[in-house]
Amino acid sequence: GEVVVAPSEAERARAEARRRIWLAERASAGETATEPAVTRDGHRVEVAANAGSLEDARAAARLGAEGVGLLRTEFLYLDRATAPDEEEQLAAYRPLLESLEGRPVVVRTLDAGGDKPLPYLPLEPQPNPFLGVRAIRLARRHPDLLRIQLRAILRTGYPAVRVMFPMVASVEEIRWLREVFEEVRRELEAAGAELPRDLQMGMMVEVPSAAVLADRFAPWVDFFSIGTNDLAQYTLAADRTNPAVAELADAFHPAVLRLIRMVVEAGHAAGRWVGVCGELAGEPLAAPLLVGLGVDELSMAPVAIPAVKAAIRRLALSEARSLAEQALQLDTAIAVRELVRAAAPPADPRESTG
Repeated sequence: GEVVVAPSEAERARAEARRRIWLAERASAGETATEPAVTRDGHRVEVAANAGSLEDARAAARLGAEGVGLLRTEFLYLDRATAPDEEEQLAAYRPLLESLEGRPVVVRTLDAGGDKPLPYLPLEPQPNPFLGVRAIRLARRHPDLLRIQLRAILRTGYPAVRVMFPMVASVEEIRWLREVFEEVRRELEAAGAELPRDLQMGMMVEVPSAAVLADRFAPWVDFFSIGTNDLAQYTLAADRTNPAVAELADAFHPAVLRLIRMVVEAGHAAGRWVGVCGELAGEPLAAPLLVGLGVDELSMAPVAIPAVKAAIRRLALSEARSLAEQALQLDTAIAVRELVRAAAPPADPRESTG
């Protein structure tokens, strides 16, 4: 945002006027939040929520989420001396899933290590934790940790649960993960457990190698979900936690958008659905680009849902596709933002992005 030091009376008046408009638009978007996100020419986009707790899940349902596209499970593992066992995880997952009343829920397996250390799994100091042992790399070092979590997720029996693995970078990793996943499923079936009816296994696309080789990953997964925060920082070699370079890790950059297109094209060619669960999904300004690139599902912080749905309803799919194609030909994130802003239709006061 922009900070104005010692604003004049005129500047204060303009800011207050903008705030009143913003509040009215936000209220208007909230009135239609539970309705589907359908473009003017009839194309529907699934809008889901990112969640990390039971409270988040309840807020998601209240604010119009059609499901949870990213359920973070780190809340069970952090700030404790020992790892949660299978029964503790099962007891935590069940009420959270049930609060979504049958809507699809994508549960991400533990994304820890690196910048999120676990005291009971000591690692050697890592000069650059974002490029070190984290997420699936940690799971491969401690496969029992992964197996216990998979057993707990599958034992919930929630009809539309989907399991997603973070930071997959190589086809070798996804093959191993599919093998572990199927082994756990077979063990539970043999034991007579009631498993989810619509069980899917997918992966996050956060590493450029996963986007470039999406066609090679597709046979091993049921879906892709693009984590634009990490994908942007890895693509642009800019640590998003470093204030000196964080602004360079901009997911509006054409290089990131081209990787998103590669994943969508590879996924759709193999009959897989593709979502976006990074912060870009929750930006109304990005909605035309993501819809135009063919993304099937957008998952975001619950509070962003009404505004993004309203933005999608103002679009026509044909126009969004044309705009996305133009954006892919630009050189900078700034130019992409200017393009989208210039093409944005005027807000309907009855239904606005807020």
